[in-house]
Amino acid sequence: MGLRFLEHILILTHDPESTRDWFCQNLGFRGGYHPEFGFPVFWLYIGDQDVIHIGKARHSVHQDTYLKTPSDHADVDYSAAGAPGSGRIDHICLNCDGIEEFIERLQRNGVEFSERKAHNSNLYQLFMREPINGIKVELNFAWHEAARIGRVPEWTDTGATMVATTEATLGAAMVANPAKISDAVAPVQEGH
Repeated sequence: MGLRFLEHILILTHDPESTRDWFCQNLGFRGGYHPEFGFPVFWLYIGDQDVIHIGKARHSVHQDTYLKTPSDHADVDYSAAGAPGSGRIDHICLNCDGIEEFIERLQRNGVEFSERKAHNSNLYQLFMREPINGIKVELNFAWHEAARIGRVPEWTDTGATMVATTEATLGAAMVANPAKISDAVAPVQEGH
């Protein structure tokens, strides 16, 4: 007996269709099969696993009853954004590969993101906010993927990097010699 893996999250939203479309178009999820619950849902998949479920907030008494837990209080609307029980998770995180394709897709779709690198980690992170519900999304990639294409994080465990103030200079240098830039930044990230 024990925990095996996180199976899925459920997003209850005022706009299920736009929420589904954002995750599919920007992050590459695909919609797929779901059982009948007596209320509308979308299930989004990574490979063969459904990982994000999306439903309409306050759709019906049947849905609210189906999703109710024994400790819920009758006077609290748990399906409303910002109510107790919702919005307490800061973000969802997805482990990814193919950072270059993700960056191209996000930029093409006008999705703003920030880039991070934590000390002593092999992860390079992109953070963004899904605009329909305000859900923060973190995408984790292997650090070597980012270094290979000359990406420089805006923020590390020690604070802001120089990239935030000298982006134009670094951009020109990365075009000329991306390996040299990633080598110069790596000691700042990992050299404590």
